[in-house]
Amino acid sequence: MKKQISLLALLCTASGAYAESAPKNVIYMIGDGMGPAYTTAYRYFKDDPATKEVEGTVFDTILKGMARTYPDDHTYVTDSAAGATALSSGHKSYNGAIAVDTDKKSVKTMLEIAKERGMTTALVATSQINHATPASFAAHNESRNNYNDIANDYIDNKIAGKLPVDLMLGGGTKYFIRDDRNLVDEFKAAGYQYGDDIKNLGQITQIPAIGLYASKGLPFALDENPTRLTQLTSKALGLLDNQNKEGFFVMIEGSQIDWCGHSNDIACAMAEMDDFAKSIEKAKAYVDKNKDTILVITADHSTGGLTLGAHGQYKWETDVVKGVKATAGKLTQLLLDSDDLESVWTANTNIEFTTENQIKLEQAKKMGEKALNLAVKSIISDASFTGWTTGGHTAVDVQVFAYGKGSEQFIGSQNNTDIADKLIGFIKQ
Repeated sequence: MKKQISLLALLCTASGAYAESAPKNVIYMIGDGMGPAYTTAYRYFKDDPATKEVEGTVFDTILKGMARTYPDDHTYVTDSAAGATALSSGHKSYNGAIAVDTDKKSVKTMLEIAKERGMTTALVATSQINHATPASFAAHNESRNNYNDIANDYIDNKIAGKLPVDLMLGGGTKYFIRDDRNLVDEFKAAGYQYGDDIKNLGQITQIPAIGLYASKGLPFALDENPTRLTQLTSKALGLLDNQNKEGFFVMIEGSQIDWCGHSNDIACAMAEMDDFAKSIEKAKAYVDKNKDTILVITADHSTGGLTLGAHGQYKWETDVVKGVKATAGKLTQLLLDSDDLESVWTANTNIEFTTENQIKLEQAKKMGEKALNLAVKSIISDASFTGWTTGGHTAVDVQVFAYGKGSEQFIGSQNNTDIADKLIGFIKQ
C-alpha cells in the first residue's frame, strides 16, 4: 500500500510540475530547410577572423537536441508540407499534405487548439503566408499547391465562431486579391487592419490585422531588405505583447533559407540565416522580459545537401561567401542585361574575373539564362569550396533549440511529432 501511495504522489507531483512549467505564450520558429550544416555554416560565416576562437551564435546558446523528420510516406525524405503538418499537429502524413492525415482527413493543429482556448494566434513568414509551412497551422488541404483554397481557409474556417489567425504577416497578395474573390476586403469587413508596404509597418497598429508585402514571397534578404523577417518578428511581438490575458501562439518561419538551398546558392542562404538569427535574438529578448514564454526553434528538413568543404580540399572560404552581394538569380539578370561582364562581376563578388571564369560566363550566357545561372553558382561554390548534393531535400535529422519556460522538455533525440505534442501539452494546460 505504501508503494502505491508513493507512486500516486509521484505522479501527482510530476503532473503538477508539468502544469506549473507550462508557459503562457508560445513562440515557435521554423527555419525551412535549415539542417545542421546551415547553422554550422552560419557560425563560421559570422566568425571574427581577428580572434583565434570561433565565436558561437545564438543557435549555439540554446541548442537542446535533434529531431527526426521522415514523413508517413514511401520515403524517408520529407517535404515542407508533411514536415509542417508533423510540427503543427503531432501527426505524420504524406508529402504535400496540409494538416491532413494519410486518409486526407483534417488533423487539429496547435494554432487551432490555441484559438479554442482563447489565445491570440499569429503567423509570420517571408514566403506567401499561405505557403506550405504557415498553411499547415491554419488550413487543411490534400495538396500544398492549392494556394487559393488554402487562402480561403484562413477566413472560411471558423474556430468557436472566430477566424483562426488574428495576425498574419508575409507575402501572398496574388492569392488574397483575385478576380474571383478579394479576401483582403473580407478581412477588412471582419475588422482586420491591412498593410501592404513593409517600409510602413506603422500601417498596422492593432490586432486583428493582415499584412501582405509581396505578390508571392518577399524579395530575398541579400537582394533587397536584409532584415525583413527581423522587422516582421519585432512588429508581431510588439502587437502580441499583453494583448490577451490568455496569452498568444505565434509561428514565425524563415521561409527562404529553403529556397536558397534549392538553388544551391550559399551567399543567399547565409543572408537568410542572418535574418533568421536576428529574428531569434528578438524573440529571445522577448522571453527574457516575459518569463512565462517559451521559444522553440527547429527545421522541417534540410535542403540541398550542403557541405562545408568540397573537391577534396580541407577548407571553406567564408570571405568568398561574404563578398557576394547579390543572389545568383539577380546576378544572372545583371549579367544578361550587360555587355560588360567584368564590371558586373567585380561589383557583386570578390572572386577574381579570371580568363577561365570569363570564358565560362560568356559561353553560358550564349546558352541562355538557365545555363548562366548554373555557371554563376558553380563559380561561387567552387571558389568557396561549398558542396551541394541535390536541388531537393535530404533526410538528415535537424536541430531543436529552446529557451524559456519549459525549454528543458526538448533535450535529447526526439521525433518532429514530439515537438508538437509537447507544445500542444503546454497550450492545453
